[in-house]
Amino acid sequence: MSETPLIGKGNLTRTSLAGQVAVVTGAGRGIGYEASRALAWLGAKVILAEIYPGSGKAAAESLCRELGDGLVTFIQTDVGDERSVANMANQALNKFGKVDIVINNATVTPMGTVKDTPIKDWDYSYRVNLRGPVLLAQAFLPGMLERDYGVFVCVSSVGGAYMGAYEILKTAQVDLARTLDAELEGTNLITFTIGPGLVNTPGALAGIKEVAPLYGKTVDEFFAMSADQIISVEEAGAGFAAAVALAPKFRGQEIGAKSALVSAGIPLSEQAVYPVKTCLEDAVISQALALCQKVRKVVAEQSAGWADRPLFERQWVARDFKREVGMPADRCLEELANLEGCLERKELDGLSGYKMLVEKVAGYHLHMQKLAEGYVKNERKLAEQLEILKGWQAEAQELASLITS
Repeated sequence: MSETPLIGKGNLTRTSLAGQVAVVTGAGRGIGYEASRALAWLGAKVILAEIYPGSGKAAAESLCRELGDGLVTFIQTDVGDERSVANMANQALNKFGKVDIVINNATVTPMGTVKDTPIKDWDYSYRVNLRGPVLLAQAFLPGMLERDYGVFVCVSSVGGAYMGAYEILKTAQVDLARTLDAELEGTNLITFTIGPGLVNTPGALAGIKEVAPLYGKTVDEFFAMSADQIISVEEAGAGFAAAVALAPKFRGQEIGAKSALVSAGIPLSEQAVYPVKTCLEDAVISQALALCQKVRKVVAEQSAGWADRPLFERQWVARDFKREVGMPADRCLEELANLEGCLERKELDGLSGYKMLVEKVAGYHLHMQKLAEGYVKNERKLAEQLEILKGWQAEAQELASLITS
């Protein structure tokens, strides 16, 4: 291997995943290929579950040339077909005896308005983007539960209007991961969701060519308006692998590939970082630090107050927080403390990795407002609670804007 790949430029090593077996769907090209490459570099045996035999074989041959024989195996797989998934699982288990890691990378990206997208495109999206991950879960979770170990990764997306047939099913995959996280509580099986960001893969480019005109934009203009989400293919794949290697840190969360790279100490290219990292002035840093301290104090006081509630209610509010924020309260407090430390030391390179968390905390306070409107009947008390919650929401939103502006 002539040059160390990106995954090797942080604090992970060639043995970080030694002895583990991974399945990566849609691994014949793009992010799936790079994720497989990074996992293999970390020491895992990787099964390339790819529907197209030409792409799958070429990917396996390329990775074997780079990393050595025996680390990757291609198995043709249609993730939406139950028999195909069962065949892949049987081959994997017969060869390796187990599967420790599953990354649901395979995807299709139908674009268009809800009213105009043919129902066959919606059905196809369901087949690959949701049915596939469920079939993978049913194929491999029983063995993971038997060994009380495993990492099951769902993949989310950043999208919006004109992407419904794609985005809605990817959002359902996020909910699948959350459901599994609740069902697997108390075990050593970890599930989480990771979003790659906007990556210039052939599939993404084809989708953008369709959707950009609906926004009244050219392809270049669409990429420009999404500049803060752009990430290279290798960075996205390395982020997937890094998240797996650091899986306990991300249990039950929805994260971005950039966050995983930062956590693994892997440097981001200039196109993959937010401009804020080199231009925050001291006054802005001080303002962000003060806000971070306030946001962390609020979360700490809220979570401490749960201990005084009846057992069932205490469990419900803790799970509600985890569902909305993507992590338990104690983990959220750790991350906010880390952000506070970065601001105190003026270490700006890692700030963007905290943006999603802070936004989710703001979203949690908005969620609490909606709950209060449904449960608090006394108008005066409701007005008081809403004013407090709106203040907390505004502080978190302002903090998010400062660390990414």
